[in-house]
Amino acid sequence: MPDPRSVASIGGEGSSALSAAPFQGRSPTAAGDFHVETHGIAPVATDKRYGSPRRLFTVWFAPQVNMTGVFTGALAIALGLGFWLGMLAMLIGTVLGSLVVGYLSTWGPRTGTAQLPTARMAFGGTVVVPAALQWLSSIAWDALVGLFGGEALSALLGIPFWAAVLIVLGVQGVVGFFGYELIHRLQAVLTVVLLATFVVFAVKLVGGHDVIVPATVTGPDLVGAFILEVTIAFSLSVSWASYAADFSRYLPADSSRMRVFGYTFAGIALAYTFIQGIGVAAGELVSEHSVEGVQSVMGGGVIGALALAVIALASVGSGVMNDYSGSLALQTLGVRVRRPVSAVVVTVLAFGLILWLHAADTATRFQDVLLLIGYWIPGFVAVVVVDWVIRSRGRATIDPSVESTGRADAIAALVAFVVAYLAAVPFMNTSLIQGPVAVAWHGADIAYFVDFAVALLIYGGYRVARGRPATVRN
Repeated sequence: MPDPRSVASIGGEGSSALSAAPFQGRSPTAAGDFHVETHGIAPVATDKRYGSPRRLFTVWFAPQVNMTGVFTGALAIALGLGFWLGMLAMLIGTVLGSLVVGYLSTWGPRTGTAQLPTARMAFGGTVVVPAALQWLSSIAWDALVGLFGGEALSALLGIPFWAAVLIVLGVQGVVGFFGYELIHRLQAVLTVVLLATFVVFAVKLVGGHDVIVPATVTGPDLVGAFILEVTIAFSLSVSWASYAADFSRYLPADSSRMRVFGYTFAGIALAYTFIQGIGVAAGELVSEHSVEGVQSVMGGGVIGALALAVIALASVGSGVMNDYSGSLALQTLGVRVRRPVSAVVVTVLAFGLILWLHAADTATRFQDVLLLIGYWIPGFVAVVVVDWVIRSRGRATIDPSVESTGRADAIAALVAFVVAYLAAVPFMNTSLIQGPVAVAWHGADIAYFVDFAVALLIYGGYRVARGRPATVRN
């Protein structure tokens, strides 16, 4: 039994950490309940759960169908892979990342809690470190998707870019303010609208552009580029891992785990395969100026204007996910502000980062941000999965608000998390960090996979050596 004083001193005090008054509040009661959701990171009571796992398909499909995914796919051509190798690398990375998110999504119904608050069971009070990273990542992702939405609306309305960004962020800020139920309903509608629009875009693209381009690099450079593209695609899909349970936590506790996993996995994997495939096919048309590339394919007139409007709408659909999860991450940090207010904070802070991304060399800055904001996630996943497997053994449900973590176990989780990240640095390949191993391997970036393996080895080894669960249930 860990010393209760040590538990409290590091912030792993169980119920009080998740159940403070600002972390509770009004929850939606059924599909279509569009009242403002003030409920935060406190576990959702079992008698307030509702919905079907089917909803997870659209809530995960729609946010991926935007120009961020197209632009990411186009990076395969910029790296010199050509169409077929680019598609293969993208598929490998997408499937691997989607498997992780699908698995973590099954924790939502079993805990009634979002992903970062659930991580308190492994990290104790040191959860503030991944929570801070998650909060910052939410802002960065808001910027990545808001960038394209702002460009599209600016071109459509003929207004300054900054003004268009304010409009896009303002709309998504309102949706994020209302919360869970409005997000689910919006994504259900956007799934149909966005799929139809991007199918038209893909058809017009194939009709007027040579999509089957050959690889332009060979030998070790080709291998390095292929591995880098796998990592880029993986980083895109696995970036949702720290959000996964956020959008399944209201599902009934007895929801089928297989269905929760299947709908989440299918929504992410199918959407990313579709949208990044368009990017691989578009290649240089969208490698630098995404909106101009879309206009050149769709043409002017009503169709071109509609495409720009849909791109702006797509950025809203993806951005609200960041606003929502960012609000929960801020509460996990211990900031006792109501969830709707913290969602607005994320939206506001994204504005400055969007302007920076748009200022110059968008392709390089985009790739750097895309990789840098996610390098920490695989190590985080390794730690929480090890703790979950040990803690959940033989238990259908877990209430994180009555779980505690000893001081030594919390510190071990943080040490594994940090050391794994540092071990991955030599394998990173961005314009800001070019690790010696990545350079020697012709640009191949396997930092995500090294991060996961090292964290799994350190923390998993520690927990096996401890030889007992690290929990005290109140």
